[in-house]
Amino acid sequence: MPEAPRLTPLEESEREDALSDWLDDHGVPNGWELAPTFVAAGATTEFLDRVADEAPPAMLEGAVHWLTYALETELLMNEITDSVTRISSLLAAARQYSNMDRAPHERVDIHLGLKSTLVMLAGKLEGIEVVKDFDRSLPRVPVYAGELNQVWTNLIDNAVQAMDGHGTLTVRTSVDGDRVRVEIGDTGPGVPESLRQRIFEPFFTTKPVGQGTGLGLDISYRIVVGRHGGDLTVESQPGDTRFVVRLPLTERAQD
Repeated sequence: MPEAPRLTPLEESEREDALSDWLDDHGVPNGWELAPTFVAAGATTEFLDRVADEAPPAMLEGAVHWLTYALETELLMNEITDSVTRISSLLAAARQYSNMDRAPHERVDIHLGLKSTLVMLAGKLEGIEVVKDFDRSLPRVPVYAGELNQVWTNLIDNAVQAMDGHGTLTVRTSVDGDRVRVEIGDTGPGVPESLRQRIFEPFFTTKPVGQGTGLGLDISYRIVVGRHGGDLTVESQPGDTRFVVRLPLTERAQD
């Protein structure tokens, strides 16, 4: 059985109808109940034609029901396997995100926190194209990794909200002189020039009442600038907004 193709809702409905009609035409009762399982498994009427060629007419109904049971079992096992894999990935990301197994301040691969944050926010990224442009030659950076993950969360969440469910999120890393540069970019409408100096102020927000506290960017600024001696800026025009975090490559006295 080939791997089930990705179908649109319309294609899925049409295939179910075709399989249901085939089952009805071949004397298999309640074909409409069996058809969804065959569709989920990637079966077509051509596959059922081969089954009919191999099974005597008197045994066709039994053969179809046995196949349905076998496919349901396989699909369930695949779903369990996929679920276990997803859970394991989420747990690993959660552990990295919360930084439970790390010292408060040490040199880390900046990409680990960015990737774990993207995993944790996967539910909000549906419909968004995510582009990861990582400079893998970056050295490890002396940071408070758990606190930086909050920065990545705030910046990515803001970018997704700005795009209103569709667009391109770009996460880019590079070396910028004696600092590491991290860009969180979106293709939303942009930040007007008159607001760019205010967006880092506490309680300032452009979101509707009840949809934002106005603290996300203020907290991010305090973490990047106050805790790490870096800087956080915004570059924006319609269709291309980038929040830029620069972090020193050298050790800084711990607070």
